[in-house]
Amino acid sequence: MLITVIVACEVLFWVVLLGGLAVRYLLRRPRLGGILLACAPLVDLILLTVSILDLRAGGTATTAHTLAAVYIGVSVAFGHRMVRWADVRFAHRYADGPAPTPKPRDGRARAAYERSAWLRHLLAWGVGTALMLAAVLVIDDPSRTDAFVATAKVWTLILAIDAAVAVSYTVAPKGPRPTTPLSRR
Repeated sequence: MLITVIVACEVLFWVVLLGGLAVRYLLRRPRLGGILLACAPLVDLILLTVSILDLRAGGTATTAHTLAAVYIGVSVAFGHRMVRWADVRFAHRYADGPAPTPKPRDGRARAAYERSAWLRHLLAWGVGTALMLAAVLVIDDPSRTDAFVATAKVWTLILAIDAAVAVSYTVAPKGPRPTTPLSRR
């Protein structure tokens, strides 16, 4: 059941996001569109509530519960950025807004971009792992919370790999790509 709620929350997030953007730009109601966009975090609250209720009812943590914690962490860390990303593209397409700025391809700007993305990943990891560890402490039954501990370990490894990649852009930044016809081979 929890997987269904996670999928429903993901779909609901995008429905709220696109609905808010459509109201803001297509119906030209920016205040109402902004209110709808501000409701996107309520989707996370629904997911968190369902997860807590399931565990309090005696459920054992599964991959679905860990995905809920990861989803909430990612939503907290990247949600505003995703909304802004969609808003810029929607405004450009439907309201003659400026063209979206592409992410930097090389040099110091790319290194700064990668560090910023890693810091967001760190925030997502912090929120998601804190939720998982809080569940471990509250449930206080290792046989019911093994999935949280295992997921936290794997996510920590992924975070470390992401850090190494982000640092590599600072230590050895990519230079501009050559533009001569011979260099394309």
